[in-house]
Amino acid sequence: MADDKKLITFEELQAHNGRDNLYVLIHGKVYAAAKFLDEHPGGDEVILAEAGKDATEAFEDVGHSDEARDILKTLYVGEFDGAKAAPEAPAGPNPGTGGPRTNGGSNPVAYLVPLTLIGAFLAWRFYLAP
Repeated sequence: MADDKKLITFEELQAHNGRDNLYVLIHGKVYAAAKFLDEHPGGDEVILAEAGKDATEAFEDVGHSDEARDILKTLYVGEFDGAKAAPEAPAGPNPGTGGPRTNGGSNPVAYLVPLTLIGAFLAWRFYLAP
């Protein structure tokens, strides 16, 4: 990285969203990810889904290795000019209010409670009932 950091505007970030010219934003830094698409272990579609936008959450949710973070350094383009960023869209309905689930995961308690009840019933039925 040079002392003369290039500032990438929100418009520039959004404009670079194709396979051949793809930028992603991670932790306030912009990276040119097009040349890494074919090498990405998770497939190119994961990077393409984050093209031209902030991919910080998606990047951190996966738990990338130190090697992946070192590769990022080679793809560095510049700093994000966040002062000119478009306002974020309001979040959708809260998952607890009947809206669609947004976390993409499943709650382990949803499996453990029924399994425990079935196990308790079977134990009662076969060992304690006359």
